[in-house]
Amino acid sequence: MSIKSFAARIFASHIRKKIDRWAGKPHQTQQKVFDELIAKARDTKFGKDHDFSKIRSHADFVKQVPVRDYEELKEYVDLMVAGEESVLWPGKPLYYAKTSGTTSGAKYIPLTKESMPTHINAARNAILCYIADTGKSKFVDGKMIFLQGSPELDEKNGVKLGRLSGIVAHYVPGYLQKNRMPSWETNCIEDWETKVDAIVDETLKEDMSVISGIPSWVQMYFERLIDKTGKKVGDIFPNFDLFIYGGVNYEPYRSKFESLIGRKVDSIELYPASEGFFAFQDKQDEKGMLLQLDSGMFYEFIKADDFYSENPERLLLKDVVEGVNYVMIISSTAGLWAYNIGDTVQFTSLKPYRLIVSGRIKHFISAFGEHVIAKEVEQAMQEAVAETGAEISEFTVAPQINPEGEELPYHEWFIEFEQEPEDLNSFATIIDKSLQKQNSYYLDLIEGHILQRLKISVVPRNGFQEYMKSIGKLGGQNKLPRLSNDRKIADKLNEII
Repeated sequence: MSIKSFAARIFASHIRKKIDRWAGKPHQTQQKVFDELIAKARDTKFGKDHDFSKIRSHADFVKQVPVRDYEELKEYVDLMVAGEESVLWPGKPLYYAKTSGTTSGAKYIPLTKESMPTHINAARNAILCYIADTGKSKFVDGKMIFLQGSPELDEKNGVKLGRLSGIVAHYVPGYLQKNRMPSWETNCIEDWETKVDAIVDETLKEDMSVISGIPSWVQMYFERLIDKTGKKVGDIFPNFDLFIYGGVNYEPYRSKFESLIGRKVDSIELYPASEGFFAFQDKQDEKGMLLQLDSGMFYEFIKADDFYSENPERLLLKDVVEGVNYVMIISSTAGLWAYNIGDTVQFTSLKPYRLIVSGRIKHFISAFGEHVIAKEVEQAMQEAVAETGAEISEFTVAPQINPEGEELPYHEWFIEFEQEPEDLNSFATIIDKSLQKQNSYYLDLIEGHILQRLKISVVPRNGFQEYMKSIGKLGGQNKLPRLSNDRKIADKLNEII
């Protein structure tokens, strides 16, 4: 065992004990975070506008601070971007994480002196918890690749801005600098396909032990490696034993990855976003990710079914239950207040608090009142893949409200297969039955002959990459929505098919 590997085990044990302390007293931890946030931001413009000086409790906070999304908070962000100080948080932010907006164009998410370390420490702690949990630390001696955006940053009124993954690249600790791949120059390549080819060339003869990134884009990297060598990824990198991912559910990709690698490897799931690093998988044998309660973020939860009602109840952590779909609302040291990040989550454990990301509050299908969510379609796909041995690259689902002739409406599943099932009709039946079992509204619509069984449209190889490229979102941290409640994506895909 190397000195670095031995030291990693000692550090991992220390961090695990520290995490267990705050995870063991979740409500006290969250109350402390809440009090510190309110006190720190009392004299900011936002704090004065919302009478932070009078806030003594969560009930006061609910009265004073409404839930907002980015568009509703934009007037404050615009002041910050224009150069004004102490708007949402004291002083100026360190960075803006620039992301694609919906109605407001580019979004500028502030990263502050207080919030930035939480992104770095959470990623580090996820790896350390894995070491503490498994005892495996040899991988720290090998090379590690993090597929991410360009670290080159722009500037607005004295504040650097760029993609979150590119900003984080500036914070790789010194003890990992020699292990990190790809090179700075390769990471700066903007065109994703050119970048992946360059990464293949750089890593081909290295001792890769950890590979990290969004599954769909790591898959592209794996396929390029195989195309170039004719070998499985696990043969190219015999010491590759750990895959770290976030952004999308890995399960639909797992069988394909194991096929590309040639064996099973351990994995760690992360829940990072520009707005904060919310959770990570801390145990290999537990479902869900540990919610980060001691990272400068105060959490509220609204039942997804109630979210669009007039005055939905804003629940504290002590009020949540397992298995219910919640919209997660955050307030943080980045100056985001009662902020709707757009994700829905479900708790898998309350001691400690672990959760899964179940979808996006705006990404669902409810053209007929069925309200099908991402977790349900991913579970259905997982069952169909497991039962048939099929392998998929990517998929998305949209409603077909106006089919031709006298057909009933249906859900259209666009699937790109790596290995198509022997019987596509049986594959569709498995998915449909799973959805009916999971979602009683969908079942009622099928049984009431409002909807007919779903239909599958097979997308040709690399079709989804072609679609993402056509909208300027190939690679990086860009993700394909699992569900749409309209036909915008579906119509584009039909052009490719």
